[in-house]
Amino acid sequence: MTTLLGTSRRNFLWGTAAAAAATSLTTVLPGRVLGKDGATAPSETLTLGVIGIGPRCTYDLTAMLKFNDIRCVAIADVQASRRKAGKELVDKHYGNSDCQLYRDFREVLDRKDIDAVLIATGDRWHAAASIEAAKAGKDVYSEKPCGITIADCQRLADTMHETGRVFQAGTQRRSVPNFQKAVELVHTGKLGQLKTMHASVYIPTLDNTWLPSEPQPTREVVDWNMWLGPAAWRPFNQKYVDGRWRGQWDFDSGARLLDWGAHTVDLCQWANQSDDTLPLEYIPSEKNIVCKYANGVELIIDFLPEPFGKREPHYITRLGTCPVRFIGSEGSVETGDEGEIVVSSKALEKELPDASKRVRGLDVSAHARNFFDAIRTRGTTAANPDVMRRSHLACHAAAIAWILNRPLKFDPVKEEFIGDTDANLLRSRPARDWRV
Repeated sequence: MTTLLGTSRRNFLWGTAAAAAATSLTTVLPGRVLGKDGATAPSETLTLGVIGIGPRCTYDLTAMLKFNDIRCVAIADVQASRRKAGKELVDKHYGNSDCQLYRDFREVLDRKDIDAVLIATGDRWHAAASIEAAKAGKDVYSEKPCGITIADCQRLADTMHETGRVFQAGTQRRSVPNFQKAVELVHTGKLGQLKTMHASVYIPTLDNTWLPSEPQPTREVVDWNMWLGPAAWRPFNQKYVDGRWRGQWDFDSGARLLDWGAHTVDLCQWANQSDDTLPLEYIPSEKNIVCKYANGVELIIDFLPEPFGKREPHYITRLGTCPVRFIGSEGSVETGDEGEIVVSSKALEKELPDASKRVRGLDVSAHARNFFDAIRTRGTTAANPDVMRRSHLACHAAAIAWILNRPLKFDPVKEEFIGDTDANLLRSRPARDWRV
């Protein structure tokens, strides 16, 4: 049963109202039930469940709670401390104690009153949880990286199409004005013919070590089996659940290349109007990975030190994190998370918006609004499954070239490497059976 757009809930509400009016002329419905005086009628409210609530999810959810037509009703997390913090956030916002908590996210998916889910677990869970949610009839906003392998991203995109669910990848910079403007300058020919694009990423890492085994908590405190999810089993260590999983091959995406690359490579894909394809060649070096498109444009994935700005070779550090640069035959543009845009000429400066309109690149508000609006119309989101698929595959292909330390060629139609068995084996990983 679809709780929003299938009209069952809406028809029930209005049918009840009509019946009440017909049987008793003294019955008065509160204005808020019918959406008067700026209130959102219950029949028009989207109900939201949360799967995995940590720092990034808290940021996302705080933005989503501000929408009057969205109601967060449930939070699932494998850690008791995070469940408690999430409930405090939601209940404080609504001034009640209604938010329900779950250790197992499948209980959230079983609820027929939930329209959509926000998935912000660790990377290892994004694809599996999104697929489970879509099969349960939920629309999905998934934090990035949306899949830790090429196969994950393929299965995720295919499932969204098969189920007809609305999907938004958490690559919110597609909805942030300064990045939109930089891409617009390319698309409108203001830079001339596009030649080179620069996408910044962290210096890739490949870590297969294990932390020492520690006593495993009870499932109510930390459900270790569910925390691991599809990832290979290893003994419990508190540092993992505190965030030390980042950079670990079993838990992370593409040697960490997708931490920023899911954003910056995605923006370059968009600028090059390549949402339906991806680069054909990937050439790794100590400083970058050069990727070549069929149209001759080069994408240079630059390795930047962490923290950004400590030692920076050629980006304008004041522009902030996740910087991108587009270079054309008649000019260039560079921008980052602080919202400022730097162009190469006075003529291009006339194209820029007023500085007072800057929005930081971390802001998810417009991207979330785009997702919820698409749920209502059953339309396409800014970072839809196909956009996610191609930009994530480009990142993964680049990461595999770096891991193998050799140039690779990729067929964007078959979505496989050409003539390299080792590279093709790295397109997927065995998934552990986490179901109990």
